[in-house]
Amino acid sequence: MYPYEAPLKDMQFVLENVFGASAVWSQLPALSEHIDTDTAAAILEEAARINQELVHPINRSGDEEGVKFTDGKVTTPAGYKEVYQQFAEGGWVGLCGEPDFGGMGMPKMLGVLVDEMGYGANNAFTLYNSLTAGAALCINAHASEELKAQFLPQLYSGQWAGAMDMTEPQAGSDLRNIRTRAEPCDDGSYLISGSKIFITGGDHDLAENIIHLVLAKLPGSNGISLFLVPKMQVSEDGVLGEPNGVTAGSIEHKMGLKASATCVMNFDNAKGYLIGKPNRGLVCMFTMMNYERLAIGIQGLGTSQAASQMAVQYAKERLQGQAASGARTEGGSDPIIVHGDVRRMLLNIKSLTEAGRALAVHTGMQLDLAKYAEDPDTQSKAARYVGLLTPVAKAFLTDRGLDAAILAQQVFGGHGYIRETGVEQLVRDTRIAQIYEGTNGIQAIDFLARKVVGDNLVTLKQFIDELKSEMANFADDKAVAEVTLRFERLLECAEMINADKLSKPALLNACAVEFLDAFGYTLYGYYWLAIAHKAAEMDEEFASAKSYLCSFYIQRMLPKADALLAQILSGDAPVMDMPADLF
Repeated sequence: MYPYEAPLKDMQFVLENVFGASAVWSQLPALSEHIDTDTAAAILEEAARINQELVHPINRSGDEEGVKFTDGKVTTPAGYKEVYQQFAEGGWVGLCGEPDFGGMGMPKMLGVLVDEMGYGANNAFTLYNSLTAGAALCINAHASEELKAQFLPQLYSGQWAGAMDMTEPQAGSDLRNIRTRAEPCDDGSYLISGSKIFITGGDHDLAENIIHLVLAKLPGSNGISLFLVPKMQVSEDGVLGEPNGVTAGSIEHKMGLKASATCVMNFDNAKGYLIGKPNRGLVCMFTMMNYERLAIGIQGLGTSQAASQMAVQYAKERLQGQAASGARTEGGSDPIIVHGDVRRMLLNIKSLTEAGRALAVHTGMQLDLAKYAEDPDTQSKAARYVGLLTPVAKAFLTDRGLDAAILAQQVFGGHGYIRETGVEQLVRDTRIAQIYEGTNGIQAIDFLARKVVGDNLVTLKQFIDELKSEMANFADDKAVAEVTLRFERLLECAEMINADKLSKPALLNACAVEFLDAFGYTLYGYYWLAIAHKAAEMDEEFASAKSYLCSFYIQRMLPKADALLAQILSGDAPVMDMPADLF
């Protein structure tokens, strides 16, 4: 198994040089009292250490052993509980949590990089922490002050874990059909009854209590409400009591993420507490869902980074064939990195990974501005940009993450198909990222229908105008022109879709994926120009590497947007005209 090594220099470069994190934080008083450049660097270094030394070494063994379900109890693989204990004691679960309730109050710009390390080191382990952080975010945003005080400190400390309970057998992407019920009690609580499926971290032995956020319907209502339902009852002062009627019915047997417990959860008159207003549960839950969508995008990014370093190391070691220009090794074979096709794959992975990191940090920055900016206009604009970027981060990062894992497997050849190298686990573990937390097709529809044409392109145009203004300061005029051209073509397509959205109701659904991907490839072009521009200030070797990667991306990857835009311009007819009976 190849070791994981966090790309600290690249992370610090994107954070500070490309996005000017310290300057951003200095303008946000609520953040500046907690974070500066030195603190951020120390946090990244310690996160790298714990993920390299503790979290990654249990990755393959956890995959081999998997979680177990015995007599109604779920147990995680050997070593998971011990590593989780150390992870939680280090404060990592509450890294971006509210200081008033025991969180560390760190910015999301930094948090996304810590998340990337976790997913790069061990996808399955990191999901447990991600669900807890997301549950805490939702509780902090929508629950009463009493519930916050009762539950948040133990969630931030990792003493308790969190889970999100939405899906039912008959209600997947369309949650209107959920059957879980909530009966009101005289004391203001509710009794929750029903079953949920596909619940990540629904039950396990890492924490002493699991706090479920459950969607259910009130009597006589078709609306959906959100409830906090602990596995173990909790007194007002935080002391654990009796079991609360929350049990795991089984665990799913999956293609990957075998060390992550995915459970069928049963609620039998379990005591729960309303979060937010009645029949407004989806609004509350989407606070957590949007957090998880970004987190799952970063799962794809972490996979890309792991795939990149594994494939590069292997390509430098593996001797096969001879360079096209002639043998470089007297009478022997060359490392496969001399071959054009191998280089193509490695450059694909690296260029997508490093631009993807920029997308993650950029999205994190907008989240920080939306939460902490004191100027209402800055806050409002950032919130719109969060809405624009979140579905792209989820879908584009996970699609490209799977691409990276498969390309890395291809670099390994036959050795990539066997278990010992670890690269096949990357393929299996990251495949689900395109599906859960809203499939990537649904992300694309949300992006195009709600975030792009939903406001008649106002946010998209403003966002692109800002990027074009920044690109005017970059030295590579030819590359700037290439990216600018794609943004202009993208806007032309968006205008066409916006004009036809009412007369052709299937158009948005039929071309949403292509539009999101075209936007993603073009946006990455901007990121590469920014990376190369700022890298010129760094040491010569670093600057040279980024210059080569930028050139590769602009010439070989950016043109993918052209084909996608051409598909969009064909309209919805090629997709929708064929009668269903002919399939």
